[in-house]
Amino acid sequence: MLVISSREFREKQQIYLDKIDEGIEILIQRGKNKVYKIVAVTDDDTLMSKEEFFAKIDRSMQQVKEGKVKSIKSIEELDIFLGLL
Repeated sequence: MLVISSREFREKQQIYLDKIDEGIEILIQRGKNKVYKIVAVTDDDTLMSKEEFFAKIDRSMQQVKEGKVKSIKSIEELDIFLGLL
């Protein structure tokens, strides 16, 4: 992990972004009480768009209204549902 000042980051931005791509964690100190962590965006961060996410919620809510859901009331029922028993 590297802790650098915001000035240092501005002056050597490309170097630090390359380090982030290599998996090195960078913390940018801004003043006395502000710290920022910069991370690379991965495929896991962008699995679906905001529109797809809300459409999926809408479909799920419609399934609930239509009674197309399974109610699980105990750990044992959950284990059976997941195929653990």
